Amino acid sequence: MRVLKKNLRGDEGEIALLPESLDDLWHLQHLVERGDLVFALTHRKMPAIADKARPEKMERKTVRLGIKVEDVEFHTYSNWLRLHGVIKSGMDVGSYHTLNIEVGTELSIVKHRWRPDLLQRIEDAVAESNRPRVVLALVEEGEATIGVLRQFGVQMAAELRAGSGKGDGQDHRAAFFFDVAKAIDQAAGEGAQVILAGPGFAKEDLKRLIDSSYPDLAARITMDDASSVGRSGFQEVLRRGAVKTVLESSRIAQEAKLIEELFREIATDGRAAYGLKEVQSAVNYGAVERLLVLDEMVRRGGMDQMMREVGNARGKVVVFSSEFEPGERLRSLGGVAALLRFKVSQSP
Repeated sequence: MRVLKKNLRGDEGEIALLPESLDDLWHLQHLVERGDLVFALTHRKMPAIADKARPEKMERKTVRLGIKVEDVEFHTYSNWLRLHGVIKSGMDVGSYHTLNIEVGTELSIVKHRWRPDLLQRIEDAVAESNRPRVVLALVEEGEATIGVLRQFGVQMAAELRAGSGKGDGQDHRAAFFFDVAKAIDQAAGEGAQVILAGPGFAKEDLKRLIDSSYPDLAARITMDDASSVGRSGFQEVLRRGAVKTVLESSRIAQEAKLIEELFREIATDGRAAYGLKEVQSAVNYGAVERLLVLDEMVRRGGMDQMMREVGNARGKVVVFSSEFEPGERLRSLGGVAALLRFKVSQSP
């Protein structure tokens, strides 16, 4: 994410941003809220100039519009963010329009109040853009899964299975490993760090093939263990300490670390609170060091006051993605929890 312009008076004002990755579009999903005014270049149908007498003949023109947002829609598989609302600035004021925001689309967001957690999210997105990408490659005999570590979870990049081909005399194991090595290289591109893991010895055999065929890729591989492939294997690798040096700077790894700390504190009746009632009580005492909130609760509204109070008391707000395991575990606690500076006694 790149910040192109910031013009704030207190909490109110405009910030212009340039998303540079799918992760940035995910961040924008949480930055843009109902009621915001968003400006961007877009396409709008209008009558063709040469055919004013034929109003049914329309052509698409590139125009800059400002819309008051009513709906925000984002899908990780589509690589775009849709913002739907009423046009407030530009042509056809009062009509409805949808801004399709893609990687490389400049936009300006105007808010009546930029909460501290939103400004922190922008800072995090800018910092993340300077860190190397991480690819998780899990392999066992005859099966492999490859994912790209995003700030919202692991995005599946490829799933491969070896063919049987019984009796045809070909070495299907070797062919399978060549296909997996090629898929990892394509997912990693230039500069991405790769964690190669899985059960058994298949990963070592694959690593030897990569050493000889993809020496540049081999230099960026960290080896680890996992009991399975697939999404459960991704989650296992993220929890392991062996790859901490690779993952410690990623947002999802930070969420995993915080949720583990939270559950440890809960298990020992320590400095933790969960559920709206308990957390609000801790906020009232000024005891919250880190407020953990599920993104779904932030989107539904009603959390602004609590997040503002935590920020005013020098606590930090961390909004968890609902699309991966740490967020799912937070949901099981009611979608909001807190790590505390000191233990707070709860009223019966």
